[in-house]
Amino acid sequence: MLFNSIEFILFLPIVIIFYYLIPSKYRWILLLTASYYFYMCWKIEYIILIITSTLIDYFSALQMEKTKKKVVKRFFLILSLITNLGLLFSFKYFNFFSESVNILFNKINIAYQTPELNVLLPVGISFYTFQTLSYSIDVYMGKQKAERHLGYFALYVSFFPQLVAGPIERFSRLAPQFKINHKFLYENFQNGFRLILYGLFIKMVIADNISVYVDLIYNNPADYSSVDILKGLFFYSFQIYSDFYGYSLIAIGSALIMGIKIMDNFKTPYLARNIAEFWQRWHISLSTWFRDYLYFPLGGNKVKKYKWIINIMIVFIVSGLWHGANWTFVFWGGLFGLVYLAENQFNKLFNIKNNDKAFSFQHILLAFKTFIFVTFIWVFFRSQSIEDAFNIFELIRTNFDIGVKSLAINNNTLIFFVLFLISDIFLYNTRFDKWIGNFSVIPRWSIYFILIFSIIVFSGVENIPFIYFQF
Repeated sequence: MLFNSIEFILFLPIVIIFYYLIPSKYRWILLLTASYYFYMCWKIEYIILIITSTLIDYFSALQMEKTKKKVVKRFFLILSLITNLGLLFSFKYFNFFSESVNILFNKINIAYQTPELNVLLPVGISFYTFQTLSYSIDVYMGKQKAERHLGYFALYVSFFPQLVAGPIERFSRLAPQFKINHKFLYENFQNGFRLILYGLFIKMVIADNISVYVDLIYNNPADYSSVDILKGLFFYSFQIYSDFYGYSLIAIGSALIMGIKIMDNFKTPYLARNIAEFWQRWHISLSTWFRDYLYFPLGGNKVKKYKWIINIMIVFIVSGLWHGANWTFVFWGGLFGLVYLAENQFNKLFNIKNNDKAFSFQHILLAFKTFIFVTFIWVFFRSQSIEDAFNIFELIRTNFDIGVKSLAINNNTLIFFVLFLISDIFLYNTRFDKWIGNFSVIPRWSIYFILIFSIIVFSGVENIPFIYFQF
């Protein structure tokens, strides 16, 4: 079930109506049932994977809290890690490593074919796996009490608004909200509606429409001139941003209507002054997850410089691998790590800091530089292979006067795209629901009307799934 589908438009109001009609002590049953149904709309059998992770982590956490023996605690933590990462590896990475081993064997003339699994990748497995792992690790570290109510814990793992593409929430922030008797508040409904509306707009009107031009360039880059290829790269930066940002807003808005607050996942990342700030504003829930559960345990920056450099590269490469089972993602993560380190050294050398005023000349210059870096690095994220990515860069260099086709952009698409860019500037360090709440009635409702009209009239022809569903 997609957020941008008729099914979800019917599903969400039904859940919300019953949510406020039934006593609060039974709401977890409704939300858990709705969440499992929501997930089973993709593939019924894969609900077993979520239930397996839930039961293992629920049982392991109780055992870790019950004992004072480190050996026993470590055993149940390892059980949780092996179960969750094992399922993730089997469905997402097994074929990738199998193919890589086959290539290696062929290069050294060893006649051996490793097996492959012919299975469909469970939607959202990377997200709910990391969410439940954070709980197990927190209980092991003594930072979190084990949840004794299986139903509430199962709901934490599978809460439908953020189940398949985040934000990746911590147990201490999300789970306690399920036990609160949330009363219907017009403010929550109003702000939730605003976020859902804007999320649908930037997904269906911006992301889906510019995806057509991105696909044309990436499918046949040799047919286009260098300028058109650069346009395609530019559009992809905003396609993936508006697609994932739109999903996050719909998730946050859907939960907020029920009084449940989910963390912000994006904060105008393309206005970041450097790569470090970009990752503080892009996919924030994943960035903070890697910071807390990988970077800090490795020693963070409280180690010798060479080890800190290694730590940074490990985090970025693992982050790349998290996104997909392809060497392009590993390369993508490694590139981000190298640019991060280079910028860090450059900023120290020239004493460049992020304390300049917002939209000062320095801010604009640094943000433009960061956007260019990110846009070129995205090429490896979008390409099918590293070779394809380098081929695009070669065509940019050589195709200035060549191009059998022209990337003609629809005027409506261009107008809405420019409006989106302008709105993103206004949303710097704020959120759409708060920003529009400052308007008086007439301009506010005028914006609502424009967004609704645009979604109905100008949304993409095809019902395109969210990009991050594949991760």
